[in-house]
Amino acid sequence: MWRPAWPRPLLALPLLLAGCAGWPSALDPKGPTAADLAWLIQLFTVLLGIIWLLVVLAVGLVVLQRRWTATAMPMPRVVHPSEERRPTVIVTALVVATGITVLVLTGLSFAGQQRLFGTDEPAVTIQVTGHQWWWEVRYKDGNPSRVFTTANEIHVPTGLPVRLELESDDVIHSFWVPNLAGKQDLVPGQQNQLSFTVTEPGIYRGQCAEFCGLQHAHMGIVVVAESEPEFRAWQEAQIRSSKPPETDEQYQGMQVFLSHACVMCHTVRGTPAGGRTGPDLTHVGSRLHLAAATLPLTRGSLAAWIADPHGIKPGVNMPIVPL
Repeated sequence: MWRPAWPRPLLALPLLLAGCAGWPSALDPKGPTAADLAWLIQLFTVLLGIIWLLVVLAVGLVVLQRRWTATAMPMPRVVHPSEERRPTVIVTALVVATGITVLVLTGLSFAGQQRLFGTDEPAVTIQVTGHQWWWEVRYKDGNPSRVFTTANEIHVPTGLPVRLELESDDVIHSFWVPNLAGKQDLVPGQQNQLSFTVTEPGIYRGQCAEFCGLQHAHMGIVVVAESEPEFRAWQEAQIRSSKPPETDEQYQGMQVFLSHACVMCHTVRGTPAGGRTGPDLTHVGSRLHLAAATLPLTRGSLAAWIADPHGIKPGVNMPIVPL
């Protein structure tokens, strides 16, 4: 028995739409800033979809009407003046409706922008600097002794406003964590800001959204949202310097690190290593990923990254150091 083939793509439509929610997704907001953006996306999509449908229907009706007229009346006929004015009236009405629609959408966008760039005093201020191809994350504080730097992973408390101060050290990057906020560029020589509040604890994946070179696709970032007590405990642990070696194996590892080129690029607070070209490695073992969210942090991944970083991220600035 013959069955029409057209319903089959429609059966796959729910699966495609299911990809619009989840991790990460701008349509799965986890805070008021992201919720405002998701609402605007849905409103624009529905409204412009309706307009497109009406235009297609209007064009179809005009085509069918011309065909019916040509079939029913093959000979020229006298056009009444009122019929001559009808297209002008219709076009004028549609132009006015278009103008009103554009003004309404512009007003909604402006109102949304005002909410997105509100001036609420942040509970946490973080300076994020984009490098090719990793993120430097510096937690600011009025007390200089409580300022610390990490990399590629941002911890924030839920329910409290967070402000990011975005800068770039080389080329234009773009910070985007779809579940939490919209995109914001990092431009060399200037500082942009992005504010958001996370309402649900979780781990949210972000990405550089502006092509910045060979490893742009491997310039990810992770935002870890946790309760305020958990965040404060993490913060206190990050402020402390690294623990001194307690075993012979740890002491030998520290000597290997300090006697090779690693110290020229990386900082480990509490040791002579003070390089600032690469990520701060003071508490690297507490992070979830390596190489800007390219690899999960495991002993095997860490060994592979140290042994051959260019095999994982070709073109990365980290050299191969024989240990």
